[in-house]
Amino acid sequence: MAKPDNRSDNIRKMQEMIDNTIENMHEARETLENTRLNSEQRAAIEAKNRRREEAIRSFRAEIKDEYHDRFGD
Repeated sequence: MAKPDNRSDNIRKMQEMIDNTIENMHEARETLENTRLNSEQRAAIEAKNRRREEAIRSFRAEIKDEYHDRFGD
């Protein structure tokens, strides 16, 4: 039997994901500044941070949707 969908802490979980993603972005930027990287490594890190930025936008949109579903407009 499937577990019921407990969405009561979705907003908190998504905010934690945002916080972790931001921390990872900062660490990646430090790596770009403090380490001698070849152009391929640098491009990979920069691309990863662009994907992280998009993920953060998506998480924030989900949080807004979840908030409106739970508490109304």
